[in-house]
Amino acid sequence: MNRVEIPHRISACSLAGLAGFTDAIGFIRSGGFFVSFMSGNSTRLGVGLAQRSHAAALAALLICTFLLGVIAGSVLGGRVRAHRAAIILASVAVLLAAAAYLNDAGGALLSLVVLAFAMGAENTVFELGGDVRVGLTYITGDLVRAGSGIASSILGRNDDAWPSYLLLWGAFLCGTIVGAIACGPPPNLSLWAASAAALLLALGALRLK
Repeated sequence: MNRVEIPHRISACSLAGLAGFTDAIGFIRSGGFFVSFMSGNSTRLGVGLAQRSHAAALAALLICTFLLGVIAGSVLGGRVRAHRAAIILASVAVLLAAAAYLNDAGGALLSLVVLAFAMGAENTVFELGGDVRVGLTYITGDLVRAGSGIASSILGRNDDAWPSYLLLWGAFLCGTIVGAIACGPPPNLSLWAASAAALLLALGALRLK
């Protein structure tokens, strides 16, 4: 995060908020699974396998779909020469709109799968040369980096990057709160709102170098 300029940091926090918003909706509608937080799904997978529960199948499906989304986002980003972030975000907006349509049409499971794919793709927005400079849903990692940075400051190492990681965590948390409030029984426009937000962020990314 310390390698990212301020306009990109604002964009990263906005995207973290969008991921939190979407994750909260997916969590509520799936009964406790995640569309952006794969550490949680990995725990659900392990526990489900140990208990021989059908929950393991959904956890595995979401993890695999998220991974495919990361791959697709990276490949798409590697093939475009200009406006890489904007193109990926526009694709995320289309995917979120598709998830909203599927949910409204009664395809709850397909909607969750598309959401996980979209969140995987979103995580590649700040990828450069195969290196993800900002992990938008690596919330545990953000807290670890913040804690490590605070410790470095205490030890006199002048680490001033840790507030950015706390800000990312806070943005994700705020997104989950808003998403939980917005989520409701159909007809519900929360996923359509997420799609519109991604489109706005794509338009904003056109102005970033």
